[in-house]
Amino acid sequence: MQLAMQLTGIIFLAIIALFWIFYGSRIAYGAIRLPWVKDFAPAPITECPRISLMFAARDEEEKLPAALASLAAIDYPNLEIIAVDDRSTDGTARIMDDFAAAHSRFRVVHVTELPAGWLGKPHALQQAYEASSGKWLVFTDADVRFHPEVLGRSISIVRANNLDHLTLFCDLDMVGFWETVLITFFGLSFQMATDPYRVGNPNSRTYVGVGAFQMLKRSAYEASGGHCRLAMEVVDDMKLGKIVKMSGFRSGVAVARDFVAVRWHAGAGNLIRGVTKNFFAGSSFNLWQAGAGFLGILMLNAGPFVALPFVHGWMLILALISVIIILMFHAGVDIVMRVSPLYAFTHPIGAVLFAYMLLRSTVVTLRQGGIVWRGTFYKLEDLKRGAV
Repeated sequence: MQLAMQLTGIIFLAIIALFWIFYGSRIAYGAIRLPWVKDFAPAPITECPRISLMFAARDEEEKLPAALASLAAIDYPNLEIIAVDDRSTDGTARIMDDFAAAHSRFRVVHVTELPAGWLGKPHALQQAYEASSGKWLVFTDADVRFHPEVLGRSISIVRANNLDHLTLFCDLDMVGFWETVLITFFGLSFQMATDPYRVGNPNSRTYVGVGAFQMLKRSAYEASGGHCRLAMEVVDDMKLGKIVKMSGFRSGVAVARDFVAVRWHAGAGNLIRGVTKNFFAGSSFNLWQAGAGFLGILMLNAGPFVALPFVHGWMLILALISVIIILMFHAGVDIVMRVSPLYAFTHPIGAVLFAYMLLRSTVVTLRQGGIVWRGTFYKLEDLKRGAV
């Protein structure tokens, strides 16, 4: 019996070690090869196509002023900015209308009712698109802050790489220990889940879409079905990347760092609550997929750390291999995100918290039979039918 348990332990830890040696190392190697926005000069003024930058806001009066100030400072000659007030109940509409009155390239669309068969955000972005005229479209969020040169440099990236769609990994503001633990773990796990370097390979089915910044040709957006196709899709940003890639267009990922920044959620508690609608949706509302994700997060990320004090011989060697690779990968993510690489040692804590967040999202969604987003309840059965 003891021999069988030891053999089982060796096999278990060997699988985890092989995962990190081959898949983890490949993802890490790809991550360091991603292009950076800072390495591309802004496109010359004569080569700047018209861009429509669009976002939807609902009850964002606290974060809007900083975001709007950064939009006003964008140094791009052929730009229109279209903001959609999505049924706000605070001062959002007034703030945007006042801003539009003072800035000629800024326009506001007001949504007062949500038609059946739509989630609020995809519907608002569809309204923005219908009001737009740009050859290139940029979808973002209402709380995102931009460097003045980000659009010109992004045009240079898409031209240099012959892309139809570009999404940027942005800076995420982190305040305090627990936010940093969660967000740095998210940064690593997102790369593991999406394999962003291979997004640029037309023969790969991998895709990425980050809500803070997605730039794409108008023709690619229209041919892919746009937000009409994403009408009931909760993770609409990721799925925009998916439908563009699956429609045969070239997609790519770059690192923005100083050029795009956002405060995702203020505080660990708000972060946990804020992803309630997303995590189960990211598992396609599939209980088996969510269960596999829950176990995978714990076993692959926390398992080797938990095993270290209790194993010896080959099991100890295998656990150490996994832990060393994880710590190196996480430290690299920390450096890019500009926090201490010592946060790598919080990796198993982040794994436990993320597993809890997935479990919580699944339980809450199933218990209430759907999700609440932007003040509207959507039935689970409708969300499943609308998933892309």
